[in-house]
Amino acid sequence: VQLQASGGGLVQAGGSLRLSCAASVRTVSRYTMGWFRQAPGKGREFVTAITRSGSTYYSDSVKGRSIISRDVVKNTVSLEVNNLKPEDTAVYYCAAASSEGYGSTWLRYSGSFDYWGQGTQVTVSS
Repeated sequence: VQLQASGGGLVQAGGSLRLSCAASVRTVSRYTMGWFRQAPGKGREFVTAITRSGSTYYSDSVKGRSIISRDVVKNTVSLEVNNLKPEDTAVYYCAAASSEGYGSTWLRYSGSFDYWGQGTQVTVSS
């Protein structure tokens, strides 16, 4: 499974950004796809995920201002984040999990995901 994230950049606070993850053929329909982020000096943090059935989950830090979506034809997963804040500054990674656990707790842990993209930097200036 190959994943490649793109779309990061420098954005002013209050702005919006759309990240995209290009995946290997048929990955997004067969795997749970997630976005994580890692700020300098911090661990990797769950942002959002979409399961094989299409259910979506968000961290409290982005809930209400983010949307995860997927295009099974183009085999891409996108993350749109609105009303960006300086604390959103991080490297954003897309990931794929080949197996699903029960409920939604499992997908909030980076260890549940088997494949990772290279990350894309998002910097939000105040």
